[in-house]
Amino acid sequence: MKITDIEVIELRTPGWTGMTFDGSYDNCVVMVHTDQGVSGLAEVDSVPSVIKAIIEAPRSHTHAMGLKAILKGKDPSPVEALWDEMYDLTSYYGRRGAVIHAISAVDIALWDLRGKVMGKPLAEILGKKQRDRILAYGTVYPLGETPDEVRRTIDRGLKLGLRCIKIVADPFWREDLDKTASLIRAAREHVGPDIRLMVDAATAWSKAEEGLPLMPIFRDYNFHWVEAPLPLDDMEGHARFQGFGVPIGGGDLGLTTHYEYEQMFEVGRIDIAQPDVTMVGGLTELLRLSAVAKKRGKRVVTHGYKSNITIAANLAFLAQHWAEEVLEYSTSESALRWELTKERFPIEKDGKVTVPTAPGLGVSLDPKVVERFRVT
Repeated sequence: MKITDIEVIELRTPGWTGMTFDGSYDNCVVMVHTDQGVSGLAEVDSVPSVIKAIIEAPRSHTHAMGLKAILKGKDPSPVEALWDEMYDLTSYYGRRGAVIHAISAVDIALWDLRGKVMGKPLAEILGKKQRDRILAYGTVYPLGETPDEVRRTIDRGLKLGLRCIKIVADPFWREDLDKTASLIRAAREHVGPDIRLMVDAATAWSKAEEGLPLMPIFRDYNFHWVEAPLPLDDMEGHARFQGFGVPIGGGDLGLTTHYEYEQMFEVGRIDIAQPDVTMVGGLTELLRLSAVAKKRGKRVVTHGYKSNITIAANLAFLAQHWAEEVLEYSTSESALRWELTKERFPIEKDGKVTVPTAPGLGVSLDPKVVERFRVT
């Protein structure tokens, strides 16, 4: 079997301006095609036109070329070795950032292809499958500025069947501690003790001093983690959030490869790595990061706010992961989030999602939706 082409499909919701922080209204689908008619599928949470350029770029020199130029004509089966080759032959202009995003997409597609060829779901190929269903959590925002608004916002997540809900900080949280405490208290009282609550600071705090006063409040109301407290470059600032009894997560807003996460573990002292499989380096690099985290006594909770393709990849990883963790379940209202694939992953009565059992990722594109949103 040989790779014959790597296809990049750009998708965009008509009228989308990109003025809010939600990457599910456009998409970049990547397909690795072979001479035996079997193709691997993936997507990437990045700028579609940039990913397309990285994949389709002609050879510049021996360590600067597009991913298609590297892989075309090669056997797709040694996925990990192909990852290393892509990393090496793009090292002059890559090693981090958007090039790793592009490698992520190709890597996921290669794993999907491997599963299809073997006739096995990825959950059984990535490692020893530990579980068939994964507890889901969803982000609800904007949270609101009054207790009534908080309750209405959280009800949107509860109506989906979520048993774990992540709220998002607003910039005004750093200005009015009493008001913020009342909103956090309203959230906990509304859901009761049995619903897990987390908070995504989403870099609402520009420096540690703005967020640290809230940490005892998150502890007192039993929040399961505080995510992205500061811009990623302020690693020393991340470390200052330790010691309050609430795990600190980070990385979903831009870290790539296990090398960057190792530095965040060491300097930022985060408890939870939150890699996006479409950005960290794909499933190959996610498994490497998982091994690093386990050795250091850290956790891995995957990020995912795209379509059912990313959900399928995360389900496969979490099903075989050495620790039981929750699945991020995008609550975006984008049609691309829900309709891009023929398959759906409904939240069941106990708040869990079933892991796919079909070969590979276990998802397939809906061609009508692709044509509806294709950028031409």
